[in-house]
Amino acid sequence: MRSKSHPLKRLFQYARAYRRDVVFASVFSVLNKFFDVLPEVLIGVAVDVVVNRKASFLARFGVVEPHRQLLVLGALTVVIWVLESLFEYLYVVRWRNLAQNLQHVTRLGAYEHVQKLELAWFERNRTGNLMSILNDDINQMERFLNGGANDLIQVVTGSFLVGAVFFTLTTKIALLALIPIPLIIYGAFWFQRRLAPRYALVRQRAGALNTRLSNNLLGIATIQAFTAEEFELAHVGADSDAYRSANTHAIRFSAAITPVIRMAILAGFTVTLLYGGFLALRGEIGVGSYSVLVYLTQRLLWPLTRLADMTDLYQRSVASIERVVDLLDTPLAIGATGAPLLPGAVRGELRFEHVSFAYGDEPILEDLTLTVAPGTTAAFVGGTGGGKSTIVKLLLRFYEPQHGTIRLDGAPLSGIALADLRRVIGYVAQDTFLADATVAENIAYGREDAPRAAVIAAAEAAEAHEFIENLPHGYDTQVGERGMKLSGGQRQRIALARAILKDPRILVLDEATSAVDNETEAAIQRSLDRLVVGRTSLIIAHRLSTVRHADCIHVVERGRIVESGTHAELVARDGIYAALWRLQTGEGQPVA
Repeated sequence: MRSKSHPLKRLFQYARAYRRDVVFASVFSVLNKFFDVLPEVLIGVAVDVVVNRKASFLARFGVVEPHRQLLVLGALTVVIWVLESLFEYLYVVRWRNLAQNLQHVTRLGAYEHVQKLELAWFERNRTGNLMSILNDDINQMERFLNGGANDLIQVVTGSFLVGAVFFTLTTKIALLALIPIPLIIYGAFWFQRRLAPRYALVRQRAGALNTRLSNNLLGIATIQAFTAEEFELAHVGADSDAYRSANTHAIRFSAAITPVIRMAILAGFTVTLLYGGFLALRGEIGVGSYSVLVYLTQRLLWPLTRLADMTDLYQRSVASIERVVDLLDTPLAIGATGAPLLPGAVRGELRFEHVSFAYGDEPILEDLTLTVAPGTTAAFVGGTGGGKSTIVKLLLRFYEPQHGTIRLDGAPLSGIALADLRRVIGYVAQDTFLADATVAENIAYGREDAPRAAVIAAAEAAEAHEFIENLPHGYDTQVGERGMKLSGGQRQRIALARAILKDPRILVLDEATSAVDNETEAAIQRSLDRLVVGRTSLIIAHRLSTVRHADCIHVVERGRIVESGTHAELVARDGIYAALWRLQTGEGQPVA
């Protein structure tokens, strides 16, 4: 099995457009460090001017007068500081903009990819963990690019520049002073490798905690109704404690980096201070050179103490980036490409040919075969878990059948462009999803260019116009997160209006009236009776009264169709459907 490439390399494969920004930001960081090192060199030159005067190093370039030498040094200092400040501004702007752009494009790319994943993937993965990846992990990457990347570049650049100056002045001290650097770098990477699994665990624990919090906030009404606040608080406490514990282990290990690096720095600085001083006293190096060496030793070695923070930030970022790119690398089980589908040319004939489907090892549909003629209504009834909803999910290609073929007008669904297929299907589910937007925007969901008149006409057809007009801002009323400001019946009628506005050739209703009161059900049923005319319609229902006028009713039990016919035919047959009808309506039941 081929091993994965480094997470940062994989990340930039998804962000090729920003490679030029990375190059410019890196160049500005290097130039900033170059001009940052030069003032220490100028200090040594200034000391040399004061001590040696006309015999100074600067006099070799034709500036013999000491006062003029100092003026030149002053001018050079101004130029160097201005350039250092300029490149600091440029690298800060470049790195921070890069961080913002990269987190933006990565988050959008990851979210776009997630939207294409099949429903089975969401059933295997926790929503809270996914939220942790899309928010916390991408933000962690942004924090590293904001500062950590520049720090790493400048430490490496500073080491090369200062090392070059050392070897120019005296090889003896250079070799001794630079000995700690390989040890420091090796130690930093040694710690980094051992931090990697610890921070991977931290991100896992963060995902589990986010999952718990997200699930509880969505179910807060149930928690309060069952006075289970203390019970759930204990669960959140346990997940939070696991997250804290994982962080504690990582912190305990990462905190040891700085003291170890400091000891190595102490050795290098002491060597330069003492040995260089002895050489200066013996006249083997000048006082100015000795000053440069002392200053540059600090300039070389002291920034290495930041390796602790850089290593910590880098490893946290790598752990986060790996989770993000793993999400981006998740393969799509359902292909989106295929032949285009023109809505006006769709007749709406549906054929299920020997279709079988299982969730894992649990079979749901077994050798299902049926045909729905264009413009007719097919209803599916039966006990819970029989496979009714799975039929429409396969039609919408939320899942792919393991065996068999589903055809639309004779063409296999797998050969039709996924977006085109779903555009000709109107879907109204039992659990209505409303976006956190206005009523009008929710009705026009998927058809943002629809005129207001068409939105109102759809609401009137769904018998929703009256209650919408009575809302505080009418059609411009915000419905709140998941439509929480509306009742269940109101949400369902908006969902129905959305389907009416879409004007689909195929209509799918999955328990569309099961969770509403009788009055709302009657209103929705009147709208449905008008909506299904001339369309191919698939209706799933528990209440048999809502499907009694269907062209064909299929009774589904344990993944198979056991009865089919009109309402009158099935009642006359006196089988499973007739028993369900009597149970729900009381017809033919003995009087107690």
